[in-house]
Amino acid sequence: MGLHPHYLQSFLRSQVYLLRRDGPLPLHYRHYIAIMAAARHQCWFLVSLHIQEFYRLGVCSDWLHGLKHANQKLRNLNDLNKILAHRPWLITKEHIENLVKTGEHSWSLAELVHAVVLLAHFHALASFVFGSGINPETPTPTSTYCSCEINGNNQPEQDVLLSSSPESELECLMERMKRLQEEKEEEEATEEEMFTRFEKEKEESLLVGSGVFNDKVTLSSRVSRFVEDDSFGYQDFARQGEDNPPTFRAQDYSWEDHGFSLVNRLYSDIGLLLDEKFRTVCDLTYYNMASHEGVDTSMLRRALFNYVHCMYGIRYDDYDYGEVNQLLERSLKVYIKTVTCYPERTTRRMYDSYWHQFRHSEKVHVNLLLMEARMQAELLYTLRAITQYMT
Repeated sequence: MGLHPHYLQSFLRSQVYLLRRDGPLPLHYRHYIAIMAAARHQCWFLVSLHIQEFYRLGVCSDWLHGLKHANQKLRNLNDLNKILAHRPWLITKEHIENLVKTGEHSWSLAELVHAVVLLAHFHALASFVFGSGINPETPTPTSTYCSCEINGNNQPEQDVLLSSSPESELECLMERMKRLQEEKEEEEATEEEMFTRFEKEKEESLLVGSGVFNDKVTLSSRVSRFVEDDSFGYQDFARQGEDNPPTFRAQDYSWEDHGFSLVNRLYSDIGLLLDEKFRTVCDLTYYNMASHEGVDTSMLRRALFNYVHCMYGIRYDDYDYGEVNQLLERSLKVYIKTVTCYPERTTRRMYDSYWHQFRHSEKVHVNLLLMEARMQAELLYTLRAITQYMT
């Protein structure tokens, strides 16, 4: 993150506030929730870091023997943790009601919002850790990655062109950005066309990485003690031949119009800090792409952010999802899906397989966008459920 100091400042402000400043939850709860969240993705780097922080507090050290040694109130958070980490669209107001109902181990709404922000923060941070290769203690399953995911029969024509050679990759991408901008200025897609393109992109996301994630990854004992129901993992939002949940329309419940105010009301100032962080990463630009300077990258940044939300079933009515398919080559889509949905399976080969001419700092920027898009998606689903419970 130090490669992007402006973003790093914003990130640290929100993380310090979550973990150390005044808030609804006691300090040892905060670090234990961080451990629970990071353990869902086997991120020993984060788990060990917060075990150390928990030890320093000098309370309830027996909880570190595993989740079953924690108090009932924290154990009750396990279901929400696993659903939020892997299939947040399944969260309903009933999950909220079960946690806040009256009783000895109930959560207040303020405590629950604090917990939810912590869970989403550390799920997403695990994605960044694995995507940036900061988890050296965990062996990487290189055998799970298959180059046929880049060159398979289902690969669209534009992906072949973008992937044909490192030399032509950058020029093709810039040409596509220029052409898309010209087309947008000439004639905007109709509402029906944009809906059709979203549905097409959502269905095509099923094919990205298909077959790569079938093998089960065995949990190490040092992480598994903080995980219950380890067989519960990511499943595609849009599954063929099944009744799928309805699409989440951002126009009906958005961060800007709904989530921000709810979070700020129940957990003072965190909404402001999160909003600053989301805006910073989306607006972050140095106006260059690899060796080219003076480039407007806003279209590419939005495509990356919105593709993550598309995989999570979130649709923006005013966005043309045809841009995603034009700008993100298949190898990049495989990387995005892995980092976002299966971060513990991320490999160096996946990282190296896209944008060969781009700087490392530019790929770190990609990871920052994926991290914040994932966090916002988790928050949207949970905050909507809290809103429904409150009304």
